[in-house]
Amino acid sequence: MQDFKGSRDYVASDELMRSVNIAVALEKPLLIKGEPGTGKTVLAQAVADSLGKELIIWNIKSTTKAQDGLYVYDTVQRLYDSQFGTAGVDDIRRYIKLGKLGEAFSRDEQAVLLIDEIDKADLEFPNDLLWELDRMEFYIPETGDTVRAKQRPIVIITSNAEKELPDAFLRRCIFHYIAFPDAATMERIVRVHFDKLDDRLLHEVLVTFYAIRELRGLQKKPSTSEVLDWLQALQIGGVDPAKISKTVPFAGVLLKKNEDMAVLNQTLRSRGRI
Repeated sequence: MQDFKGSRDYVASDELMRSVNIAVALEKPLLIKGEPGTGKTVLAQAVADSLGKELIIWNIKSTTKAQDGLYVYDTVQRLYDSQFGTAGVDDIRRYIKLGKLGEAFSRDEQAVLLIDEIDKADLEFPNDLLWELDRMEFYIPETGDTVRAKQRPIVIITSNAEKELPDAFLRRCIFHYIAFPDAATMERIVRVHFDKLDDRLLHEVLVTFYAIRELRGLQKKPSTSEVLDWLQALQIGGVDPAKISKTVPFAGVLLKKNEDMAVLNQTLRSRGRI
């Protein structure tokens, strides 16, 4: 199989590309951490696009259980069908709905499975998936069937480090931390999204953006997605690049908390600019 080398729409570091390819070669889940806005979630799409694979996304919430990713037995629908005399109600398999992990196992061709923000679930969630991720199979007691992966999926797991993950789970993963991009890398990322961009505008935006990220007291630093939105807002607003660092127009696109806006405004007042 071909190696992952990034994609036209995703700028990946050499180290990240190596981590992806090692995880694929060793057939282990790739656990990705990094602050919000560093491209953790969209990495899976880039891997799928680059390798020509289907992407299956399992979005994790605080209420998500490991069982949800395997299968669900729709007892409510079966009861409803039985009340109305629907044919085939005795066939339990009709009421077994595969979850995202089950879907990935059932594909004839290898898929990329993204388990997004695993740390949102409870502490037992990762441990409850150890067997399935190791053996690539699970048992359905209602039918007596065992679902085995036809092709072992490429598993990418993201975490925002809201909770510590269990050691037993970590031992089974290849780990990579995506550092926040430096200015040079950010310029490459920006140019992927903006074909035609005034060089002076981009320079002023990046200088101001990184200066804001360095301000003391920020509760939520602006991320990559926010600098992209900010650039678009500045272009739509026809803002003079010379005014960007002095007034930080459309600052609400970058900063999303009152406290952070206060920090920025105080800095602008005290220095006349950032």
